[in-house]
Amino acid sequence: MTEEREFYTFRGYLTMPTRQQMTPSMEDYLEMIYRLHLKEGYARTTQLAARLNVRASSVTKTVQKLTRLGLLNYEKYGLIRLTEKGEKLGNFLLKRHIVIENFLKLIGVKEPYLLQDTEMIEHHLSMDAFQQIKFLYKFLKANPDVLKRYYQYKAEHIKPVTKPAADD
Repeated sequence: MTEEREFYTFRGYLTMPTRQQMTPSMEDYLEMIYRLHLKEGYARTTQLAARLNVRASSVTKTVQKLTRLGLLNYEKYGLIRLTEKGEKLGNFLLKRHIVIENFLKLIGVKEPYLLQDTEMIEHHLSMDAFQQIKFLYKFLKANPDVLKRYYQYKAEHIKPVTKPAADD
């Protein structure tokens, strides 16, 4: 018999008190602001709107929320700059994105799913799960023989997905 555990719906896990006060969307904004910060030292609402495919009004609302959390310095119609706290979190968010994307690429996830899957996964991992994926990724990169065996196993056991015929 299995042990009794407390289960929640997906939304239930997202709203647990232990979750941080940032939404996945806010994390995406901060990560993009950090990317722009690395290139130019600042960001603008128009850049964010274009890069994230959202309206400028949505950018303004989210940037104001991030400012209230102490992650940004922003004045209406001005430049968006990271605070020290925002820079640290932005750095982590970008690194997390890169690790997840590289791990998925390593195990064979390809475009057009790679970016979409990365985005959907990165925001919903516990720190423990992220650290384990990061460790496994580093292990596989450091042990090409194990990775080669994985690819061989995969080739032997996974049949390519094909579209069903029109008359099926």
